Amino acid sequence: MKIAIENKQRIHDVLLSDLQRRLFKQFNARTDMFNPSDEDWDVQQTLLVDEVLHCDSLNAVNALVLNNQDLFDAYDDINVFTLEGTMNYIFKLLR
Repeated sequence: MKIAIENKQRIHDVLLSDLQRRLFKQFNARTDMFNPSDEDWDVQQTLLVDEVLHCDSLNAVNALVLNNQDLFDAYDDINVFTLEGTMNYIFKLLR
């Protein structure tokens, strides 16, 4: 299912915002396990932004979510990994 051009930017914005928040939470939680550098953070951010900007369909968003499974840990987040769950996840972000 292709994302309409007029909706792409908004979906990219909310996806990026949510995934960056999750990545930041995970990054901070792991600082006591190892000593990540700013370079590690920059690389992860760059990869995340690049992946999000290449999402042009619901399948691409689902693949992005599946590639970043470790960012989703709450019970409600587990449902995100199906196509229907990914669609509901996007709707939830757009509220």
